[in-house]
Amino acid sequence: MTPRSLRTGEHTGPAEDADELDVEEALALVRNDHDRAPGDHPPAAGGPSAGHGPRHTPPGQGHRPPTAHRPDAHHKATPWPEARATAARAARAVTRGARRAPVSVRLDDALGLTLAAPLDALTDLPSFDTSAMDGWAVSGPGPWSVRDEGVLAGHAEPGPLADGEAARIATGARVPADTTGVLRSEHGQLDEKGRLHATREVVHGQDIRPRGQECRSGDQLLPPGTLVTPAVLGLAAAAGYDTLTAVPRPRVDVLVLGDELLTEGTPRGGLIRDALGPMLPPWLRALGAEVTAVRRLGDSAEALNQAVSASTADVIVTTGGTAAGPVDHVHPTLERIGAELLVDGVKVRPGHPMLLARTRENQHLVGLPGNPLAAVSGLLTLAEPLLRTLAARPAPEPYTLPLRDEAHGHPHDTRLVPVVLRGDSAVPLHYNGPAMLRGIAAADALAVVPPGGARPGQEAELLDLPWASAGIGVCFT
Repeated sequence: MTPRSLRTGEHTGPAEDADELDVEEALALVRNDHDRAPGDHPPAAGGPSAGHGPRHTPPGQGHRPPTAHRPDAHHKATPWPEARATAARAARAVTRGARRAPVSVRLDDALGLTLAAPLDALTDLPSFDTSAMDGWAVSGPGPWSVRDEGVLAGHAEPGPLADGEAARIATGARVPADTTGVLRSEHGQLDEKGRLHATREVVHGQDIRPRGQECRSGDQLLPPGTLVTPAVLGLAAAAGYDTLTAVPRPRVDVLVLGDELLTEGTPRGGLIRDALGPMLPPWLRALGAEVTAVRRLGDSAEALNQAVSASTADVIVTTGGTAAGPVDHVHPTLERIGAELLVDGVKVRPGHPMLLARTRENQHLVGLPGNPLAAVSGLLTLAEPLLRTLAARPAPEPYTLPLRDEAHGHPHDTRLVPVVLRGDSAVPLHYNGPAMLRGIAAADALAVVPPGGARPGQEAELLDLPWASAGIGVCFT
């Protein structure tokens, strides 16, 4: 079940399939799991190209992933693109249990989810002939005698109009039968006898939205795999939906490690404020996750082991403890529980000692470094593709912009540098050290700087930050 050799850094599949998760494929996996009869064995996920053999054993029948390996002198970190590829493949290879079945969600709670079923029209839209303007519904040529009663939106169906008759009508109101068209308020005049005259010719069907103009009942409005945006919620409501069938949010437990962390006040006595506890939950929600717990564990190996072993989340995110120091307990914990290391160190700065492990067949752990900007790097490198794939969200389209200034690089590793977008270029920001948040707090994106750095004017790939992109990531609830 190991997609790459932990000791040699060897990989079984090409890096190019990093983010080639097809949304339809992901949704099919969810639907197939939902339709599977109780007791059926799930199919092997990932296939040969993902480096997985037929070792999927039903829960409770003795399966235990291979033992994790501690870093050694020959360990080779994973290149940054391959690390993102591995995270996406890991989510694809999850043996989905009942938790990954589609869920029925009320509209109020569906924002940011992915449709797991087509959105088909439950009615014609509009469902009746509707006035597009305030004015008069008129029948036949003018001038017209005007009814005493007008027609308002939301009221019962009005009686038909006789030839030469008109009725006051409001926008959105049901058009009376035998109406020729709607005469706008600004295009009609009443004479001294109360008769209506048009200042412009009335064309048949004028300013009437006919029944079914937008869709007919049963038409597919949106396909599976569509991200639920505010506009999708509006369309669903207009089409008569109270709930949507969607892919559930991946559930994430956050475990904050470190005895040196304060939860309030200013740094003092060798202690520092915990920046990741407040930052990670909303960031993870912006990536489409449901944060089910945030726990501060200090540097206790036993507390970490108990928390990881007891977690039922789809993804566990830890902060700090991923290196090989005296209180870095993540690797020993993974070894103790028999986890499978998929990524153990990444060729990226900041954030080199990040990791990804499969702790159970349907659960992964993302180990983030403890330095704040390094943790952000881990979020975008490992957590984002993992969570996006679990949620069946489409991968963002990659794009590049020229850098306005030079971006210093690492001699051998990819570097992620906070930038602001100014017109058609990206401006690298200062304060971009591993422990600094001042740069990322002002940033619109992170520039992917290749080994050796990038000169002014050189095109760089950009990773949008959730709140700076045009997508649903601006929603943190």
